[in-house]
Amino acid sequence: MLFLSRSRLSRSRLSRSRATPPRLLPTAATLLALVVSGGWTGSAAATPCGGDFRAFLDGVAQEARGLGRSEDAIRRTLASARIDRKVLSRDRAQGVFKQTFLTFSQRSVNGYRLKHGAGNLRKYANVFAKAERDHGVPGPVIAAFWGLETDYGAVQGDFNTVNALATLAHDCRRPHLFRPQLLAAIEMVEHGDLDPARTTGAWAGEIGQVQMLPDDIIRFGVDGDGDRHVDLKGSAPDTILTAARFIRHLGWRPGEPWLQEVRLPASLPFEKTGLSFDMTAGEWERLGVRPREGALAANLPAALLLPQGRKGPAFLAYPNFRVYLEWNQSFIYTTSAAYFATRLAGASRYDAGNPDPALSDAQMKDLQARLQARGHDVGKIDGIWGAGTRAAVRAEQLRLGLPADGWPTPDLLRRL
Repeated sequence: MLFLSRSRLSRSRLSRSRATPPRLLPTAATLLALVVSGGWTGSAAATPCGGDFRAFLDGVAQEARGLGRSEDAIRRTLASARIDRKVLSRDRAQGVFKQTFLTFSQRSVNGYRLKHGAGNLRKYANVFAKAERDHGVPGPVIAAFWGLETDYGAVQGDFNTVNALATLAHDCRRPHLFRPQLLAAIEMVEHGDLDPARTTGAWAGEIGQVQMLPDDIIRFGVDGDGDRHVDLKGSAPDTILTAARFIRHLGWRPGEPWLQEVRLPASLPFEKTGLSFDMTAGEWERLGVRPREGALAANLPAALLLPQGRKGPAFLAYPNFRVYLEWNQSFIYTTSAAYFATRLAGASRYDAGNPDPALSDAQMKDLQARLQARGHDVGKIDGIWGAGTRAAVRAEQLRLGLPADGWPTPDLLRRL
C-alpha cells in the first residue's frame, strides 16, 4: 500500500488468523537433517528455516510434494528463487506508523482517490452489484481498500513475489508466517495464476490490486471475468469479487453501516469512548451524541472514536468496523479506510474541528516512559499512540480530573 510501509507486520494482516499455520509438518528424517545442518531453530510453530538456502528450498520442495504439488510446479517455482537482500532490509527497517488521523486521512482520502473511486464504482457497477449480492459487501467498502492499497492497481509493488516469500520463509524471524505462503505460491504456479519469473508485488509477498497473500488468494479467490484464472494483478472483476469474499470472511455483516460521523455534547462522559462496543448507538444518542448526517442505527452496538481527541472529528463505529481492524490493526489506518468508504458512499467531508496539538515523537516516548513509571502497561516505548498508551492516557486524565478522551496533549505531559 502506498502510505503505510509493509513493515507494519507486527500488527498487520500477517499477524492475524489470516496467516495459516503450516499444513504439513516435516518428517522425522527431515527434522533430524535440519538439526544437523543448522537449519532448525526451534522457533514459533517449530518451522524449519535458515542454513544453506538451496538445502532449505529442498525441504520446501519435499513439503510441497507431500501436499500433492506437481514436480513441474515445484521446479518452476523454486529453481531460480534467491535471497533478496532488499526484502530483508525492508523487514529489518520495520517503519512505524506515527501520523495523526488528520494528517493521514487528508493525504490518503484525497481528490484523486475520491474521483477515481467514484469512476470505478460506475465503470464496474455490475461487478460491484454482484459482489454485494453474493457476499453482502457494499461497493464503496471494496473500492476504498482498492484505492488505499494500490491506487486502484496503479502501484502494486516491484518485488519478485517468489523471491520475497522464499527470503522471508528462510529468514528465522517469522518462518511460520511465510513458509505456508511460499507453499501456496507453488500451488498458484500449478494453477497457472503466478509466474515465478514475472509476478511482482509488495516486499512481504502480497500480490495484486488489493495486496493479498498467496494462501488467501487460493482460499478466497474468485474468477470474476470467466477466464478460469484468478488474476488480482490485471483483472478488476477478479479483484472486486475476491476482496468482497475475503471481507465477508473477516466478519462483515451485510446491510449494516460501519462508520458514521457524529457531533458531541460538551458534557459527554469521555471515559466511555474508545474501541469498546459496550453501548448501543441509541444509548450514545441519549447522552447527547447526534449524527452529522442521516440517522443513527440505534439498536446496533457502537464505539465512539475520537481519533484526535474530543476537539477533533468524532465517529460512531458499528460492528462492521471490526473488519477494518482485521484488515490492518493500525487505529489511524482503519479509521481512515472506513471514513474513505463513507465518502465513496456519499458522506460529506468530516468536520476537522480544532484539536489540541499532537505530541512530537520524542514527547510521545517521554509520555510513555512516564506512564510506564506510574505502573501502566503501554508496551514498547516506541512513540506510537497504540491501544495501551490510549488506555493509560485515559486513566491519567481521569485521575487528574481532565476529560478522558485518550488524546495525549502537551498539557497532560506537563502535568505528569
